[in-house]
Amino acid sequence: MQFCDECGSIMHTEGDTWVCRSCENTEPRDSQAEAAMATREGQRDDGAPAVADATQGSTETVQEPCPSDDCDSDRAYYEMMPKPGGSYEVRLFTCVECGHKWRES
Repeated sequence: MQFCDECGSIMHTEGDTWVCRSCENTEPRDSQAEAAMATREGQRDDGAPAVADATQGSTETVQEPCPSDDCDSDRAYYEMMPKPGGSYEVRLFTCVECGHKWRES
């Protein structure tokens, strides 16, 4: 994938040239640089990301009312997880009684 140096849009190939459809900038294609680009076939699939489980290895609970309509428990396990790409953590809860999961809002 090639990005336009002028406007940052994705460029498309037309023969031996990269062409930007946004600003019409053109650049010559470089076969060595293109060979080094990652393709979908060259990428690996690590599978689905792990789902947080606040009950895993945790015996400590906090007083936190379960938001489920079917449960009136006021105790939950909790786990602090870093927010992907963010600079802060989010607290995840799992109800001790019904297993309902939610995050602190």
